[in-house]
Amino acid sequence: MSTGELRPLVKAKKSATIYDVAAKAGVSIGTVSLALNSPMRVRGSTLERINAAIDDLRFVPKAEAVVRARRGVGRIGVIAPFGTYTSFARRLNGVLGALRGQSYEIAVYDHEGAGTSLLASLPIARRLDGLIVMSLPLGDDVVDRLLDKNLTTVLVELDRPDFSAVTIDDVAGSQMVAELLVDRGHASFGFIGEGGTKPHPHNQILQSETRMLGFRAALARRGQNLPQDHVRLVRHSLAAATKAAGELLGLPNRPTAIFAHDDVLASGVLRAAQKHSLRVPEDLAVAGFDDSEIAEHLGLTSVRQPFEESGKVAAEILLSQMRDGSRSLQHVTLKLELVERETT
Repeated sequence: MSTGELRPLVKAKKSATIYDVAAKAGVSIGTVSLALNSPMRVRGSTLERINAAIDDLRFVPKAEAVVRARRGVGRIGVIAPFGTYTSFARRLNGVLGALRGQSYEIAVYDHEGAGTSLLASLPIARRLDGLIVMSLPLGDDVVDRLLDKNLTTVLVELDRPDFSAVTIDDVAGSQMVAELLVDRGHASFGFIGEGGTKPHPHNQILQSETRMLGFRAALARRGQNLPQDHVRLVRHSLAAATKAAGELLGLPNRPTAIFAHDDVLASGVLRAAQKHSLRVPEDLAVAGFDDSEIAEHLGLTSVRQPFEESGKVAAEILLSQMRDGSRSLQHVTLKLELVERETT
């Protein structure tokens, strides 16, 4: 060795590889790859081990380098239960409209249910510059991961203090319906909402329950009652709502007015009324929520919420925060409108 040659005493620390993650998590390389690209296909406990290993090793997938290498082009993710609720397509249109002309790709993730595993993996892969989450309850572990990875995130139809959010006042919407039905002279009420026997995800109150409680409270202020045996929680389908409404209409003290969590469930109420040979609105008044295309087609009274505007506002907030990370969080509540039609 020459006099001027210096030999490094400590080798530079190598970045963690997918092999390191697999070894630490006790799984195959293929399973790690699957967890990064299709987390819904990985068992929950296995995914948790992989995520923990990635965090401990500070592993960054190569895909990030590919994305960052695209000069002037980033990627924004939008995740929602698109396949379950068609209304989210209208929100997505609002997002696309707000981002039109901007140099961003839009990655759309269709997800049913709580979406925890997919959300947990998105910031790990770090393939996104920003994320819009629509109506998917967030567990504390997902919140911590999004914050730890500094992934700018805006929520739609849910609210957490750590993120900007665009919401509506479900209680106010339900109150509009209750006031209308009482003013129409009704004194016996029913509610059909979305729900089931499984516990609520992450201990959060479901939107359907919020609307039911708001409806019940508004009725109580007018001296009316929504008895528990007049409440049915079903899966989100026309058939399930039709069956549940049929049960209510078969009661000795059947309701003369039924409020449904959304227009799809309200459509089931209308079908049940037809099967029971009840006239609408003379024998039974029906109201829904959302004011979707089906509401206009059926002449259904419904609470109109601004779907496109919610997506547009969420995208605008996201862009402003991505450009200036020091901006304060924003919590926007959009106004609702009751649209009266033939069913009331």
